[in-house]
Amino acid sequence: MNEQIKEALEQIRPFLQRDGGDVQFIDFTEDGVVKVQLEGHCAGCPHAQMTVKNGIEAFLKENFTEVTAVEAVNQYQF
Repeated sequence: MNEQIKEALEQIRPFLQRDGGDVQFIDFTEDGVVKVQLEGHCAGCPHAQMTVKNGIEAFLKENFTEVTAVEAVNQYQF
């Protein structure tokens, strides 16, 4: 499942990069939570949570029934 999620994130990445940001896959937990790290402008953007929930999470849930949520984490939180 990790590889499929990474491939799906590759489809989202260009939209984030266009605004100077990026996303990195961190983990997929047993309870279906995808953990990602926002990078670049996305890391400090006031709309980051909206990007995670309305963008990344919605896309992944639409494509993978196993995904229950997406959380943005700091590399030191996991």
